[in-house]
Order: sequence, then structure tokens, then C-alpha cells
Amino acid sequence: MAEKVQKVGVERVQGFLYYIDKQGDVSRAKMARGGKKGGKTEKVMKVGVKKQAGFLYFLDKKGDVSRAKMVNA
Repeated sequence: MAEKVQKVGVERVQGFLYYIDKQGDVSRAKMARGGKKGGKTEKVMKVGVKKQAGFLYFLDKKGDVSRAKMVNA
């Protein structure tokens, strides 16, 4: 089960992949489609989340930063 780390409220645009980068900020990149290459990454919002080892950080459906415990198989 995921837990919300910080409320951000990022509005998503179709055709982009959103993720939490190494600095803990929300970034996005244009998705590759139909033989076309993807685009450069760009920062959407500076959040500065401090990441802990053993957790996967992501942008949830509401546009907030959440995390889930990773299961080592």
C-alpha cells in the first residue's frame, strides 16, 4: 500500500511520462510513440523530497508524491 509523502497537485498532460528525479523533484519526459523518439526531460515542480532506501517514489493519480515499500524478490 502506498503512502502520500507530499501534496503537490501536478496537472498531467497526455503524452508525457512523470517521475520523481534524483533531486526529489517532479520531472517529465515526452513518451516515444510509433517509431518517434522521446523528448528531453524538464522539471515540472521543485519539491525536494528526501528519498529513503527501500522505497519506490512516484506521482499518484491526484498528482501528489507518494511512496511504496519495494519487495525484494
